[in-house]
Amino acid sequence: MTPQTRTPGAFPALAGSTLMLMIIAGSVATVAFDIWGQVIAPWIGLGNLSPDGLARSLLGTFGLPNGRPEGIFMHLVIVGLIGYPVGYLFIFRPIWERVTGQTGWFLASAVYGFGLWVFAIGGITAIADGVPFFLNFTRIAWVALAGHVLYGIVAGWIIAYLEAPRA
Repeated sequence: MTPQTRTPGAFPALAGSTLMLMIIAGSVATVAFDIWGQVIAPWIGLGNLSPDGLARSLLGTFGLPNGRPEGIFMHLVIVGLIGYPVGYLFIFRPIWERVTGQTGWFLASAVYGFGLWVFAIGGITAIADGVPFFLNFTRIAWVALAGHVLYGIVAGWIIAYLEAPRA
């Protein structure tokens, strides 16, 4: 799919190419998020993100199996490869483009990443058992903010790159 075939503000085609776009963008963005939150941030003394821990708490809230494998699966596959890319391609980007016009992928992606942080660290923590709201705005909350914005930017960049016309 190229910008010439995609109408700004429209939903992407329900096609295999859209699924591949989501999987590729979600995979690369999730790796960037995890490298930041589980390698770089701890190296520089900011703390270690545990997104599978938040996922486990949420699963437990609903009485679902919430072991480490389930938490990792939810973080990597359900959220990173499916949920967040679906949210960007089918909800956020069409609304963003209808409201703001074509402002480019970078700003839209950064704003989307911020929204992911509000959803995950504000919304999910509000319903997950034993997790403080917005992680009590401790240092790890800000590591999570940087990680979610990074996720949004990397996913947006990959999507823009893969949708760009080729000579």
